[in-house]
Amino acid sequence: MMEWMAWSPPVAVFFICVFLLLAGMTYFEIRSPTVARKGFLPIVTTRGDRLFIGLLGAAYIHLIYLGLAGVIAQWLSLNEDPTIWWGTAISFVWLAVVLRKG
Repeated sequence: MMEWMAWSPPVAVFFICVFLLLAGMTYFEIRSPTVARKGFLPIVTTRGDRLFIGLLGAAYIHLIYLGLAGVIAQWLSLNEDPTIWWGTAISFVWLAVVLRKG
């Protein structure tokens, strides 16, 4: 049924983390309703807005990382393309910054 999807460990970890983020944010929103505020983003946002912007940015970071993996390998003179775990780590740092300071 799921043969069309390349369920490698990084992909599974990424989707599990997204699911846990959504579940945690839902619980947190029920416990403590959000207050709109302005951070470094040029708009006033709520927690849900920042989560959406962060997840959207994380997806774009992954796509850019996948597209540039070969170029990065050439720049750093690597024998093979860098692992996707680096893209995942960069994405989660971005997400944490947007959720905290955005």
